[in-house]
Amino acid sequence: MKKTKGKRLKLLKGEKIIYFIFALVLVSTPLISVFTKAMLSQTSIKLEQVKNKIEAQAGINESLNMKINELASLDKLQQVANEQGLSYNNDNIKVITEQ
Repeated sequence: MKKTKGKRLKLLKGEKIIYFIFALVLVSTPLISVFTKAMLSQTSIKLEQVKNKIEAQAGINESLNMKINELASLDKLQQVANEQGLSYNNDNIKVITEQ
């Protein structure tokens, strides 16, 4: 009886490199995908935080503009003038218009 040994295929050096690169790509693709999705999620969270800060600041700005308009009203000016001992004389007011 003759024993036959199973021949093992030898891989060439170039084939080993190709298989290694293929395995590396196969393993790294899901890792890169998870990493990019995590970064996108983190960026979205930061974006929402900035939007919330902008909305809060817009509310503060609107409140301050209302306060400015209130303080610049004619009634408030007359009240301050009266407190300072000044009188309101409509004849001394000059209206300036832009042209």
